[in-house]
Amino acid sequence: MASCCDDNCGVNAQLTRQRKTLVLVLSINSAMFVVELAAGLYANSLALLADSLDMLGDALVYGFSLYVIAKTERLKALSALGKGVIMAISGLFVLGQAGYRIAVPTLPLPETMGAVGVLALAANGLCLAMLWRHRGDDINMHSVWVCSRNDIIANVSVLGAAVAVGFSGSAWPDIAVGIALSLLFFRSSLQVCLRARTNLLGST
Repeated sequence: MASCCDDNCGVNAQLTRQRKTLVLVLSINSAMFVVELAAGLYANSLALLADSLDMLGDALVYGFSLYVIAKTERLKALSALGKGVIMAISGLFVLGQAGYRIAVPTLPLPETMGAVGVLALAANGLCLAMLWRHRGDDINMHSVWVCSRNDIIANVSVLGAAVAVGFSGSAWPDIAVGIALSLLFFRSSLQVCLRARTNLLGST
């Protein structure tokens, strides 16, 4: 008769914990995507729009991660590769928006940026805390943790942009943060894709 000390039992318990965590962070990111998208459009903020797109990308990432959570290492690596591609697409979209904002400048609303930025930071701080214990489980959970870590950086950047826009009366801090976030997307995409490639080569 098998006991709960068996390796298989331990693996199943870990997968259950991973699923519960991913469902929670998926729900939080989906809700925050809607909030930040609406706020970004209302406030004419590229930084908020970029952060909302990051939330959407993360929600898709967590959905991928839930699907492959009990799959083979090869499928997990392919999922991580897909996450890297999503990050790169997000970066390209934000760069395109930055070009439009430069051509058609509009002053964002710093109060809205700040209020929503604080809410997003609190939400992503909670997600990062929940994912912290899983960051070394496997490539699937590591790539999820990388996404969450980037979210914290993005939120702090949005808050900085809100303060700078308020003091300067210029849209340039918002545009600069949007471009910086796009570069962060590209950097993270490269890191995740390279690690996924290494795992794919190792699984062949």
